[in-house]
Amino acid sequence: MTPSAPRPLVTAFEWVPPFARGLVRDLRVRWALEEIGEPYDTELLNAGSPRPEAYLSRQPFDQVPAFREGDLDIFETGAILLYLGEQDERLLPKDGQPRWTAISWLFSALNSVEPFIVPITIYDLLHQDKAWMPEAREAALAICRKRLSRLTDALAGKDWLAGRFSIADIAMITVLNNLRHTDLIAEYPALAAYKARGEERPAYKRALAAQMADFTEEAA
Repeated sequence: MTPSAPRPLVTAFEWVPPFARGLVRDLRVRWALEEIGEPYDTELLNAGSPRPEAYLSRQPFDQVPAFREGDLDIFETGAILLYLGEQDERLLPKDGQPRWTAISWLFSALNSVEPFIVPITIYDLLHQDKAWMPEAREAALAICRKRLSRLTDALAGKDWLAGRFSIADIAMITVLNNLRHTDLIAEYPALAAYKARGEERPAYKRALAAQMADFTEEAA
């Protein structure tokens, strides 16, 4: 990004239930922008209302965030983080193995970890009263624990996934945050320490505060 570039625009929701606050995925993009000191604007959408066709042309799955910078539109947080990493080495190493390690872990967070964490969150927060839930959760929990164990092993002796902090850690820590209502992460002390390191970063705190400040108190 150059000083003359337009301010990035990030879409977000104006309201979500309390249990979802801090989990909406625009947080990942906000965090990356805060890490590099890049000012941005937000376009707030109503989570309960259909998005207009113009928005679906930018985000075909009707989700947030969508990202716009000038004439460039990007959707999916992995793609947005990769774009931002390409702009600034503080988010993604420029060359060699460190670069590709970070990219590999970015994809891993979204493909090898998140799909096995989110079902736990869905069962716990949206289906507590279903008769089938305990058995389904137990099956999902076994797989989730295997993924957390593998991730813990990969972090052994490292503060960050790719050697130094990168977009991979932004993705992974926000993925792990989906388990904040459980004690699962605490079962893996190294993983808990890793998550805490990320959440102690000033850029994360600013991003979280900005997301929370955009929420209204009541649903429209």
